[in-house]
Amino acid sequence: MKPLGIAGRAEVLPPFIAMEVLERAQELEWKGEHIIHLELGEPDFPTPACVHEAAVKALQEGHTKYTHSLGIRELREAIAGHYATRYGVHVSPEQILVTTGTSPALWLLFSAILESGDEVILTNPHYACYPNIIRFSGGQPTYVTVRERDGFQLDPGAVREKIAGRTKALLINSPANPTGAVLPEHGLKALADLGLLIVSDEIYHGLTYGEEEHSILEYTDHAVVLNGFSKAYAMTGWRLGYAVVPRPLIRPLQKMHQNFFISASDFVQRAAIAALHAAGAEVEKMRQIYDERRQFLVQALRRIGFTISREPQGAFYVLADATAFAADSYRFAFEILEEAKVAVTPGIDFGSGAEGHIRFSYANSLDNIREAVRRIEAYLGARRSA
Repeated sequence: MKPLGIAGRAEVLPPFIAMEVLERAQELEWKGEHIIHLELGEPDFPTPACVHEAAVKALQEGHTKYTHSLGIRELREAIAGHYATRYGVHVSPEQILVTTGTSPALWLLFSAILESGDEVILTNPHYACYPNIIRFSGGQPTYVTVRERDGFQLDPGAVREKIAGRTKALLINSPANPTGAVLPEHGLKALADLGLLIVSDEIYHGLTYGEEEHSILEYTDHAVVLNGFSKAYAMTGWRLGYAVVPRPLIRPLQKMHQNFFISASDFVQRAAIAALHAAGAEVEKMRQIYDERRQFLVQALRRIGFTISREPQGAFYVLADATAFAADSYRFAFEILEEAKVAVTPGIDFGSGAEGHIRFSYANSLDNIREAVRRIEAYLGARRSA
């Protein structure tokens, strides 16, 4: 029998370490251990009731078929209306592609615009999957380091220095995972002035604590926006995202979506309309609770010896400097899991710029966060004694 050949791009694809932590945590739970989960950005809140009700109604009405490959018209109009109301920008429903989450949208986009060897500029640290999607699509990531002492802010001048002949796009994420940084208005304007195609991941919009978030579409139409319902609306398992793209891009993306995914789920799309129209009060309540958790976790981590120079201003993560305890964040994170029974994500998952750090998610209850800190403090005390 001919040996099974694995494509090189699949062989070299690194794992998503946050998921590796989750899966090891689940193994421990199957053995009877009680694990506190601070590793994933998954809201612990239930999906708003109005979304559930809309989904049930859609199912009862038989909305379980294929839809238009761009997404149902009503949802695309609601998304366009949201961007008009929230950011004062006009986008046509014909510029919107609804997908099963934002990651498929990002893969479709880079597969559509990148030739082999084209470069995409992004920050270091960055969301773990960005460079993997870029490489899998044939491109090459080029990094601009953002530093904690600067609030992990992206410097437009540093981006300009990285622009080369094969540069195809700049990928930004604000509020950012894992840093919680929010790009200010003047920063976004300066990035827009560079003239690059800007791919803006806005999935954490609606989750800021001080600096208000802005959409890149306020400053340029030479941009692609990625957004969805997983984070602000507590709809991770519903798997629904979207891309807002310049008109020349929509037809290529539509054809790819037809071939590879057909369409997003009909009844989930109808539930998302309810999210946009009726869930605002619940989203705001969740944001306020996240803020309370954020403030507690930052103070508690500092007290037990982690260094946090700048408080995160968005999303629901704290990227804490752990070099007082260990230089190898991967080993340290798994030690915390095995010994303290708290699941956290090693900084190395987010690039070399986050090595020596641990990312803590506060998308869990305040009681669980308090217990997680108590366990980690006890573990660190025992570790010092040993």
